[in-house]
Amino acid sequence: MVLPLLLLVVAACVALAAWALVFVARDRAVILRQLWGAAVVEGLILVQAVVVGVLGATGTAPSDPVLLWGYLVTTLFILPVAALWAFAERSRWSSVVLAVAALTVAFLEWRLWQIWNA
Repeated sequence: MVLPLLLLVVAACVALAAWALVFVARDRAVILRQLWGAAVVEGLILVQAVVVGVLGATGTAPSDPVLLWGYLVTTLFILPVAALWAFAERSRWSSVVLAVAALTVAFLEWRLWQIWNA
């Protein structure tokens, strides 16, 4: 696991969550630019998955690769599901869903780091 990439993903998640929480405070629904922001975070997670796969294939595997890949695959699914939910729900709650999903991904990234370094 590459720490700068992990920190970039976490920073992007926190920024997306903060942006969504501003919309919660203003009682506004998610806008398309926020969903594009979630797509950028998803792209970073995909890059991270490729890097983890390459590192695992070259012999730098964690002690529990099944748990690591379980967390990584879960992380890959959270933002797309939240984006679909936010797109379908056109109220303030769509912003809440996006904020919670982004913070969840940030937490799962921290867990990925712990698993990798165990």
